[in-house]
Amino acid sequence: MKSGPVLEGIETRRYLVPFDTRELPLRWAGVLVLGSGVAGLSAALEAAQHSSVLIVTKARAKDSNTNWAQGGIAAVMDPEVKHDSYESHAEDTLVAGAGLCEEEVVDFVVREATPRMRELIAGGARFDEEPDGSYSKTKEGGHSAARILHAEGDATGKEIQRALLSRAREHPRIRFLEHAFAVDLITHDGECHGALIWDATQGLQLVAARATILAAGGAGRVFRETTNPNVATGDGLAMAYRAGVVLHDMEFMQFHPTTLYVAGAARVLLTEALRGEGAHLVDSEGERFMVGQHELAELAPRDIVARAIVQRMHDTEGRGIYLDLRHLDAEHLRGRFPGIDRICRSYGFDFTQERVPVRPSAHYTIGGVAIDHHGQTSIPRLWAIGEASCSGLHGANRLASNSLLEGLVYGFRAGKQASALATESLGGVARLPLEAITVEPARRVEVDLEDMVASLRALTWRNLAIERTRTGMQEANEQIVRWSSYALEQVFAGPRAWELQNLLTVAACMAQTALWREESRGAHHRLDFPEKSDDYLLHSAVQRSGGEA
Repeated sequence: MKSGPVLEGIETRRYLVPFDTRELPLRWAGVLVLGSGVAGLSAALEAAQHSSVLIVTKARAKDSNTNWAQGGIAAVMDPEVKHDSYESHAEDTLVAGAGLCEEEVVDFVVREATPRMRELIAGGARFDEEPDGSYSKTKEGGHSAARILHAEGDATGKEIQRALLSRAREHPRIRFLEHAFAVDLITHDGECHGALIWDATQGLQLVAARATILAAGGAGRVFRETTNPNVATGDGLAMAYRAGVVLHDMEFMQFHPTTLYVAGAARVLLTEALRGEGAHLVDSEGERFMVGQHELAELAPRDIVARAIVQRMHDTEGRGIYLDLRHLDAEHLRGRFPGIDRICRSYGFDFTQERVPVRPSAHYTIGGVAIDHHGQTSIPRLWAIGEASCSGLHGANRLASNSLLEGLVYGFRAGKQASALATESLGGVARLPLEAITVEPARRVEVDLEDMVASLRALTWRNLAIERTRTGMQEANEQIVRWSSYALEQVFAGPRAWELQNLLTVAACMAQTALWREESRGAHHRLDFPEKSDDYLLHSAVQRSGGEA
């Protein structure tokens, strides 16, 4: 599928901080992996078969979006069974993607699901089983068959992370650098040769690598309401943008329809599997408003459900939307969803006996670094996988439980290709610019980091969330550009400030691509252009002005 015109995005310098490659401490790695979710760990384990690997993660290795994934992982485990097929899984993915999926990508991902899942299980991942020993499967929004495998009821991501992380920590060729912030990718002669890393012990340091894999996750923290953990500040996307890599489809952020909405509570995801088990969405009067909205009712694709909730909130003057499970078997629910049971009880109510208040929240960054079928980006020696990437699998709206699957498939592919490059002879040696990189701030101003982050997240939630208009998005874009004019030019010395700069960069890319797409498609819904347009059967593209790619 073709891309639209390449938008220039926001003006920003190449590197956030000055450094001198001749003076900084230096680490070497055959393959450098930035991120420790399902994609990063899968890539590291595959690359480590032939190369040394260093995994860098800005918090603990287990603190990733993967660890928070509740519902499950979509896979056709037995394609010979009549009730499901690769073709059916592919068709469901294409329908959810609203015309922007790459069909070839969809086909090979759903087919590679089987061997990748078998490897994951052979490596120690445990999924829930029925009494007869078969895998327990559920159905989620947009799926025509029950093909979602889950673990510990509602802790699938946690189990996958545990299994992969355990293997990675035991592998003799894999090292970890935790609580370390990746500031920027290092490029030289148009190729990526590692990254500039900061940690509290050594400060700035260089990691030189023959191959670099960006698996740093998404950017849900751009929005005030989000299911994402604090680490999801779009660092990988912003680093890639500064390096001149092309980003695709940044206007598409998936908003999960059902997150717990209780005063004082974090926006905890309430998995779609609850609706797969029969939960109803009701308004304050108890009316099921999804019936008649879509043939799948509560199991319609996420974009449709999220918009329906917003509309019903408008219609009822914000009196509340609820998940109602009271008609279902309480004992089964507590056993199937023990994590949700604990969370709800911690806030003083029983989700099997009381309606659960819910609202949509930003959940998954659909767009990201443009990649080929192996995760290769537009810059040689740099791969991007997982939520940091845009492979063409998800199109305009991710099908539920395809994200963990994408991480497995592309992690394997990128790790295999990166390790092949890393094990080349002299041609694979990392090369670094042997000069001082200077960064001169234009002016020095005081920036209240917490206030600006809060203001940015409120602005994007108001003007770039589920319902969008040109007026609102222009307001957001102009304000982001204004804030960036003094916040991006500052030279800061710590992760919190760098996160702000990354959030501003990613938000600008989102605003500008959303303004360009004058239609509604998938997760991108414009009140001023409510219909799809064949003129926009294109991927949006944004790249830093003067980018190397």
